[in-house]
Amino acid sequence: MDKKMEVKKLINSFKYAFEGIASSFKSERNMKIHVIIMIIVIIWGIIFKISAIEWIVCTILFALVISAELFNTALETIVDMVMPEINEKAKLAKDISAGAVLILAIASAIAGIIIFLPKIVERL
Repeated sequence: MDKKMEVKKLINSFKYAFEGIASSFKSERNMKIHVIIMIIVIIWGIIFKISAIEWIVCTILFALVISAELFNTALETIVDMVMPEINEKAKLAKDISAGAVLILAIASAIAGIIIFLPKIVERL
């Protein structure tokens, strides 16, 4: 395979990945919620001048929660595709996947409280 084809394949893989993210954002309410919360945290981070380490923690948590939501959406889409009728095991798979996202979101919220609460209290 020549270099031009390799570059084109690489560009297409990024294009498809961004299309997947955009599709999830358009179709999934929870993805919109996660992105809105992420934007709020970024604004708070700027306002409260969080440290580099705190930015790193927030960035990793943003990536984990958004990625988990993308995996959850992909899994739910596959389950719906292969099992269009109601099925207890399909429901279980979808519920477990959603639970994983919830655990990450709760852990991220706790980390956010640990980072931001002292700064908020200090301002009061």
